[in-house]
Formats: sequence, structure tokens, C-alpha cells
Amino acid sequence: MKIFVCIKQVPAISEVKIDRKTGTLVREGVPGMINPMDKNALELALSIKENTGADVIALSMGPPQAEEILRESLAMGIDKAYLLTDRAFGGADTLATSYTLSLAIKKILKETEESKNYLVVCGAQAIDGDTAQVGPELAEELNIPQITNVRYVELSENKIIAESIFQSDEIAVIECKLPVLITVLKELNVPRFPTISGIVDAFDYKEVVHWNAKDLDADIQKIGLEGSRTQVYKIFIPPQKNEYIKLSGTIEDVAKDLCQKLKEDKIL
Repeated sequence: MKIFVCIKQVPAISEVKIDRKTGTLVREGVPGMINPMDKNALELALSIKENTGADVIALSMGPPQAEEILRESLAMGIDKAYLLTDRAFGGADTLATSYTLSLAIKKILKETEESKNYLVVCGAQAIDGDTAQVGPELAEELNIPQITNVRYVELSENKIIAESIFQSDEIAVIECKLPVLITVLKELNVPRFPTISGIVDAFDYKEVVHWNAKDLDADIQKIGLEGSRTQVYKIFIPPQKNEYIKLSGTIEDVAKDLCQKLKEDKIL
């Protein structure tokens, strides 16, 4: 059995910097880290590996510096790591990203003659784009079922049982045969820390395989900016409002005044 974990490098800072001229995120010189929910995806894959002996593969699309997060995933215990990196991939939206990731998964499955007994795990969403679209779109590209917003998973032979959160007060228990893609929430588990020996192995002895557009035999019209159906017009940090009002009187008067203020601000 193979488990594919898709991970993303995101800015490791509390407040992003915006290029005032282009309106895009400043990434040069900005430290990166594994997207938090992707760590929960890694932890799930590693837990399944410990119980079943599954082969776990980490995938990421990004610039060469994204190799750092793949090294970290190897240090955690992942078996193999692939970095999809090419200038042609730059500027990709979620659709172009999911297409590129699907090519890598299909290539690995074809090379290993594996077609049915596999699981794809993604974090529910990334903290930079926050779209929660790559996982579902990747499932469509692979033509396999998907279960999103998963908080609990149980694997049994060739099927999984997952608890999916539809709303804050609504949980669905879904059973599905492999192959399937799931997106996981932070409530699922607590990610492990890499061991010292794991770090040494990851950086001294293990390999991160780099694939470009040619390696994946990618359709140029479906990757990068060319393959993106959405484009970011502008990114900006909303100005902070420090104004406040002080309400006084009885509880009834304060509640009435508060509701009126919220209506005026179109919050209610």
C-alpha cells in the first residue's frame, strides 16, 4: 500500500510582507515551514505506516528552497520525497497546482505498477492561501473519491472509515474503499518531532527527487500562470481599527445599544 502526503511550504512569520508595487507576497528571504495541517497529514501517514508497513511518499510543489520541508518530512520518518520544481510551475493557482501534483502521483503509481491500493492525504487548507481547494481538485484530477475535513480515520484492509465535519454541530461517518483522498484537520492528531537520528539520515543519506515539467510530461497550458483559471489581483493587509465605544447603563440598555451599533455596522 502507498500513502501520498501533499505538503506545502508556507511563510514562517506571523505577518506577511506585501510588495506595494505588485501587490503580491514577498517570499525572498522569508523563512519557510511546513503548513501546520500538512504536519497532521504526515503524522496520520506515519501512524498508518507503523501499523501496516505502508510506503509513505511526500510530495511538494515549489521553488528549490521547498526541499527543506521535504527533508523535515524525511526526518519524521517518510520513506521518499519528491519536489516538483520548475519556473514553468510558478504562479500556479489551485487548479494548476492540483494538476501538477496529480501528474507526479500518476507517474509514481505507473512506475510501481500500483493502481488501486493507495491513499492520498492533504491538510484541509494552507495558512497562506486558505482556499481548501487543492485537495478536492486533486481528487478530481486523479478521478478518485474524496473525504474532506476529517477529524478521525480508521483503516481496515482496503477501506477507510472517516469522521468528517460538515458543520460545527454536524459530523458524518463515511466509509470508502481505496483509493481515496482525504483532507485532515488539526484535531486529528499531534504531529511528532523528528529524532536526532532521523534528522541526520534525512540530511546526510536520503534523497529528495526533483522533477520538472518535462519529467512529468506536463501540458504547458495546464501548469503555472498559463494553466491558472484564477489570478490574484491584489493582496493587502486590512488596516487595523482601534476605535471603540463604551456602553453604560442597565444590562437591557447596553444590550439594546450594542445590537443597534452592530446593525449600523451591518454585522447583524
